[in-house]
Amino acid sequence: MNTSSLTTTNRPQLQQAAEAFVAAGFAGIQLRVNDEHGEWVGSAGVRELGSAEAPATDGSFWVGSVTKTFTATLILQLVAQGKLSLDDAVANHLPALGLDERITVRMLLNHTSGIFNYTGEFYPDGTFAAGIPASGKDWVDNRFLSYQPIELVHRALAKPARFEPGTDWSYSNTNYTVALLLIEQLTSTSYAEALSNQISQPLGLTGTVVPGDLTDLPGPHAHGYYRYQDGDDWKIADVTRQNLSLLAGAGDLLSTTRDLHLFFTALNSGKLIPQDLLTEMRTGVGPIDYGLGVFVQDLGPEHGGQVLHHNGSAPGGYGALMYSSPDGTRTLTAGITMGDADSNPAETFPAALAALLNEVY
Repeated sequence: MNTSSLTTTNRPQLQQAAEAFVAAGFAGIQLRVNDEHGEWVGSAGVRELGSAEAPATDGSFWVGSVTKTFTATLILQLVAQGKLSLDDAVANHLPALGLDERITVRMLLNHTSGIFNYTGEFYPDGTFAAGIPASGKDWVDNRFLSYQPIELVHRALAKPARFEPGTDWSYSNTNYTVALLLIEQLTSTSYAEALSNQISQPLGLTGTVVPGDLTDLPGPHAHGYYRYQDGDDWKIADVTRQNLSLLAGAGDLLSTTRDLHLFFTALNSGKLIPQDLLTEMRTGVGPIDYGLGVFVQDLGPEHGGQVLHHNGSAPGGYGALMYSSPDGTRTLTAGITMGDADSNPAETFPAALAALLNEVY
């Protein structure tokens, strides 16, 4: 295990909170906390199964759906520039898609559009409508396939809508791939160029990459593993290399804890979008208070009050945490790697996360 403190403050409780993730069955974690005590960076677990080397504290990792906060920020910057409105019909800007004309930009960002999720839909009655494989053996076997954003959207639009626009809430990756197409249409650049011009370069983000068909994590990184069933057997695959064009604009970014901290601090302190749009962004809807690319969570007055966050996971192997106080002065960012434990991460993760949040907030 490794701990690197960037202040003179010794904070063993944070190291213990990191180690709790390893005890819960994860292979490793790199953690960065910024607050009134300064910045603390540490890691726990191993970089690779079979090795004793700890994860690097400045390593690259697939951030999964944390990508959605970047995409939402780019859209809100276009709103601030007067290039569109949150209540514009998306079809007016992307007429070739044939979208329901009732779907607005806001509905894309807060998941109330009803558009089918191209990675599949779980319905309340327990049924599942399949989409592009994003789990299990099918994903492992096909994890290097390449997809174009327009292809992903067309696949989704070929399926029945989940509900009438604006009448319900359901998390759909398709919403954010449509948002990517909207960004490209209105900026006349690629999504990668827009993100670089509007966010990465101004903030000095050096490790945030729109990978496209890149399958290798650059620089130091920890390995991620995926446990899946193959017939009657359970297998473990090293899925460090994967093609996340599957989740364009919705979950494909790779980044570092440093970059996520710089980005989320800047966003919540008002450096990327004006206050009125921050207020819009933080207006939660649905069963889990999802705003425009962020979750709005109230930890209660005894636990620090409101926090903004968006966590993420690649289809396999990697997870990410990104939390901030409303003013951006207290952030928690982390990269987590899955290991070969028999335990289900979905069952062990909540308790480890709750202990970490309790320590930080």
